[in-house]
Amino acid sequence: MLTSHILLLKYRHDPRYSFTGITVWYVDRGAPHDCSRASGSEISSLADQYLEIASPGGAKCIPYHRLRKISYRGEVVWER
Repeated sequence: MLTSHILLLKYRHDPRYSFTGITVWYVDRGAPHDCSRASGSEISSLADQYLEIASPGGAKCIPYHRLRKISYRGEVVWER
């Protein structure tokens, strides 16, 4: 089974996919229902332990263990 990190790397580097079609949902304490989401165009980096989301207030680092769901063009491809 692919980890969320490996799956995101696949969608980022495989020319058959467009990374902008990715959406990730993650635990975000304090947000409505403690959950937020980001599109592939907002993900600026895929580090070993976390992904980095670009935001107006600066980069936001989200550890992979906080990811709950990944979809590609509306279809769920990974879910915890």
